[in-house]
Amino acid sequence: MGGSFDPPHDGHVVVAETALRRLGLSRVWWLITPGNPLKDHDGLAPLNERMEAARKLAPDPHFIMTAFETELGTPYTAATLAFLKRRFPATRFVWVMGADNLATFHNWQHWRQIADTFPIAVVDRPGWHLPALAQTAAHVLGPNRIPEAAAKTLCRRRPPAWTFLTMRLSTLSSTSLRRRKTR
Repeated sequence: MGGSFDPPHDGHVVVAETALRRLGLSRVWWLITPGNPLKDHDGLAPLNERMEAARKLAPDPHFIMTAFETELGTPYTAATLAFLKRRFPATRFVWVMGADNLATFHNWQHWRQIADTFPIAVVDRPGWHLPALAQTAAHVLGPNRIPEAAAKTLCRRRPPAWTFLTMRLSTLSSTSLRRRKTR
């Protein structure tokens, strides 16, 4: 699962734990990005601080914290996933994203290529369930959606394949935590 994790919070842990359990994964990699290309980077905490905060928050050995995107020289998910596929050809990856990201997925660079690279697990977020499912990507990828009850089969499916995971929702968000910190 990728993101700026600025700051990481318990909601991220809930998503990672849910993905681990409900998808039957062996590990969840937190791809801590140098900066989201669709967001303003002003005030973004330094990458090393976000990495350390994520490690402290989620010390579970099933969670791997990485910031290798800095070495790739690109902030784009399509390039990151293509790299992972080349570097680990025998590994079955699942891209984990929040429902808020599905709502804007059609704005991501090469979003269809992303969907064709790895299966996708979309994790519900407060207020995003219906807006996410009403947007372009959900409609285009609709025929490739698998039932939530079959989520554990996702990693064995040929992309494009995706599922939508409902779960206990956390109202925490990095944006609101940053706002509170600056007051």
